[in-house]
Amino acid sequence: MISYTNPVIPGFHPDPSICRAGNDYFLVNSSFEFFPGIPLFHSRDLIHWEQIGHVLTRRSQAELVDEKASKGIWAPTIRVHGGRFYVSATNMSHGGNFYVYTDDIYGEWSDPIWVKQGGIDPSLFFDDDGQVYFSSTYDLPGSQAIGQSRIDIRTGELLTETRIIWYGSGGKYPEGPHMYKKDGWYYLLAAEGGTEYGHMVTMARSRSPWGRFESCPYNPILTHRDTMLDQFQAVGHGDLVDTQDGDWWIVFHGIQTTQYMLHHLGRETMISPVEWAEEGWPVVNGGNIITPQMSAVRLPSVPDTAGSDKMRSTGNVQEQLKWNYIKNPELSSYYFEKDQNKLYLRGTDITLNDVGSPTFIGKRQEHFDIHVDVEMGCVFREKDGYAGLTVYHTNEHHYDFGLISHEGKTVLMLRKHVGDMETKEIFDLPGQSGRCLLGIDSDKTEYRFLAGTDKEHMKCFGRGRTQLLSTECMVMTFTGCYIGLFAEKGAEADFFLHG
Repeated sequence: MISYTNPVIPGFHPDPSICRAGNDYFLVNSSFEFFPGIPLFHSRDLIHWEQIGHVLTRRSQAELVDEKASKGIWAPTIRVHGGRFYVSATNMSHGGNFYVYTDDIYGEWSDPIWVKQGGIDPSLFFDDDGQVYFSSTYDLPGSQAIGQSRIDIRTGELLTETRIIWYGSGGKYPEGPHMYKKDGWYYLLAAEGGTEYGHMVTMARSRSPWGRFESCPYNPILTHRDTMLDQFQAVGHGDLVDTQDGDWWIVFHGIQTTQYMLHHLGRETMISPVEWAEEGWPVVNGGNIITPQMSAVRLPSVPDTAGSDKMRSTGNVQEQLKWNYIKNPELSSYYFEKDQNKLYLRGTDITLNDVGSPTFIGKRQEHFDIHVDVEMGCVFREKDGYAGLTVYHTNEHHYDFGLISHEGKTVLMLRKHVGDMETKEIFDLPGQSGRCLLGIDSDKTEYRFLAGTDKEHMKCFGRGRTQLLSTECMVMTFTGCYIGLFAEKGAEADFFLHG
């Protein structure tokens, strides 16, 4: 038996979708209001994943202006057909359902091809006879179903009307449809129960892609809706993949709670082996719950699990690919001096509190226990200039720690913005240089904001509860916390990035 650990991609990486091209596996996640959009990962063994880029790297692919928190790019699906890769998704405020494509998974993707089919969570299915099907949710009065049409893959034109093919197994919000063909059956996978604590994965099958689909008698095939809160929760939104050895696996997301029904890291990507019962229905993890420590009979058999030189990337490249902006950035506000390992940010009138694109660049928080630090200095061109480190979940929920000008001198400020409440605390700056080393420590329940003249002389200046940056303490969000650098209101900051 082979042992591995869930989540395989930690932190805010929800709605995973997967495909296989030969010995290589590729996976995408939702990105919502963050840019570049749709992180793209590669693996040879399904357990160890490296980020190789983003699918949506140009504004023409992902218009995010004035997107509210958790709008933007939803629920991508990745598929490969005839050597070409396709990713379908929904832009919630700018265009609806679309897909993009590329012939080089490491290169640029096309501009969107829009599909005039409503709903969300679109997915492509390429049948053996060359027909291409496009499925998504289908809105009904007071409920929802799965709808499908046949399309021209060159243009996105609907070749049939959209028809309802399944109403789900009885749970609310049937969504996230994916279709597969196996042993003469068309299998339809869906997410039901909402993306909260009642989340689940369900399945149906038919001899025709149009149905009639019969529900699996063992539905849901995956859920944690009745498990204790010390287990993974909100497990759902799955996608199946077969290996070159004939094995099957399912990727899905789930959350880790910190306290009673609270989570702030977001939905994280997990994986489990799948077996097919004699009657032709899938069984996930032997019918057992998903745990941090998992086992499988084997992983995909590839002689070189590191892949080709093109698939290898250094740690620095990996880290660079993890940086995101909030919405479409004004790039003139950012400058990176590679030789000095310095990042320069110039603040604008758009702040972290606003629905817009503030000067911000950050990475997903991937673990509860973290330590980050950065050396910085700042010049203030306006009286309200502010720059530093932030723990950012949404424009209404973030903790910020940095430098401001107060009464003619540079000082520290800890700002905590939660809903319609905001607090500010001001502290003298350590040392006399006008520069400072800022840091953040965290565990499951608390962030600690540190400052000092160097690593040996760091002092805690304030604390903030993770509880108040949790999804359950705000209007329903689908994202997770970022650790980032920011500048506001004319502040011109330089950050020396260690390592």
